[in-house]
Amino acid sequence: MPQLVVTGLNKTFGEGESLVHALSDIYLSVNKGEFLAIMGASGSGKTTLLNCISTIDKPDSGSIVFEDFDMIQAKESQLADYRAKNISYIFQSYNLLPTMNALDNVALPLVFRGVDVKKRIEIAKKYLTLVGLEKQIYQNGNAMSGGQQQRVGIARALAMQPKIIFADEPTGNLDTKTSAEVLELMKHIVKEENQTLIMVTHDNDIAKVADRQIRIVDGKAV
Repeated sequence: MPQLVVTGLNKTFGEGESLVHALSDIYLSVNKGEFLAIMGASGSGKTTLLNCISTIDKPDSGSIVFEDFDMIQAKESQLADYRAKNISYIFQSYNLLPTMNALDNVALPLVFRGVDVKKRIEIAKKYLTLVGLEKQIYQNGNAMSGGQQQRVGIARALAMQPKIIFADEPTGNLDTKTSAEVLELMKHIVKEENQTLIMVTHDNDIAKVADRQIRIVDGKAV
């Protein structure tokens, strides 16, 4: 059985003559441990799709089921609990706190899970080492290169030990060489951890790293 099933998803913005069909009748299934790339040009609806299936936004109609959890029918309190236990995000802009070091940036989300200080530090060090930043553990985010900051972002996502990771143009601010390194690192780690990774990109070369690709054109999966 697929881990994530999306059925008949629709999303519009605006009204009247300015109505935009951002998503039109999207069907999608993703298996556990799969690395899926969602492709599309700017304004195609790919980020809207990612936002809906990652619970950042809510579709107008359709169904999104993760394992046995119905995201559309769930109450907000249930969604919040679901996010905390199952989802992590990797952002294009890294979203690090620049005045905090790498260790604290990775450990911070674990505070909201009630993980004690000693365990938080242990987990953060483990994943920073896993992404090759064992020498930058105490370095502040604003003193790191873009590639190093994105590695911290990956470590932070992994430290939550999620079942599924959503990444929106995760290499958009990186040069070609660093992008390739970061993507291979992401692919290797999620395979080792048996996690599902869903990534949005407009770049064909980046999408080729994924196990499977789908393309969104004018809000439709083609």
